Amino acid sequence: MTAPDFFDVGVDGGELRVARWGNGSRIVLGMHGITASCISLAPIARHLDQGFSLVAPDLRGRGGSAFLPGPYGMAAHAADCSAVLEHLGAGPVVAVGESMGAFVAVVLAAARPDLVERLVLVDGGLPLPVPEGMDVDGLLDAVLGPALERLRRTFPSRHAYLEFWRAHPALGEEWNEDVEAYLHYDLTGTEPLLRSRVSEAAVRADGGDSLIHPDVVVSSLRSLRCPVHLMRATRNLLNQVPPLIPDALVETWRATLSGLTDEVVEDTNHYTIAFGERGAKIIAERVRGQEASGRGR
Repeated sequence: MTAPDFFDVGVDGGELRVARWGNGSRIVLGMHGITASCISLAPIARHLDQGFSLVAPDLRGRGGSAFLPGPYGMAAHAADCSAVLEHLGAGPVVAVGESMGAFVAVVLAAARPDLVERLVLVDGGLPLPVPEGMDVDGLLDAVLGPALERLRRTFPSRHAYLEFWRAHPALGEEWNEDVEAYLHYDLTGTEPLLRSRVSEAAVRADGGDSLIHPDVVVSSLRSLRCPVHLMRATRNLLNQVPPLIPDALVETWRATLSGLTDEVVEDTNHYTIAFGERGAKIIAERVRGQEASGRGR
């Protein structure tokens, strides 16, 4: 499964663009990261067998849903994802969320337990401790780095955009066709004024919602009743340690999340855990229900 089909689903404010890989009867719902798009789920879709279909919306403010207005935030994205599953008549499904998409998955599963059988959270889903009074815009600039910087720029050609990303410290060592397809999908406009289809306003609103005001996520985590499998990279968004989700954060949630299992995917960063061939294959195995045999707790 490589090239998706696309369809639109009516949501508040307009139409949500959704990608679908495969025609299997077992639906998997995929949710992407804060500056990403549905195409980031393609590597996982490719490793699912023919009995599965993976559907992944462009969350509002991104990709083919870039024109959709706010309000943004995890509850709004979860409501949009509910609309996708209701449109398909699907549920309960396995929901896999990458980065911010993991927070969306948590809120969705808590709000609509009838639609979610279990969760696979990829390097996200647990609120990060943020010092009181921290400036959210400064924090997002520091954490997201080039991924956020690109939203303020135009690029003279598609080649220039790919070269901008080739310099990213987290992608250079595992550059592949999936990364290139994802980047081509991200672009809009015409040369020499190409730009990303991700709305910076949406990113900053969602960042504030998940970092500075994580109440919806926290309450959702506490009310979860479905199994949760957390998968963590060993390095962060800039390919550095410490990782985005440290051991200590997982331990603080272990008593609350009785259905939590935790797996560390060695030698991966926040991007390559899903874009790298090895990481995508492991995620797909967990989506299919195959248990981890390596490091985990």
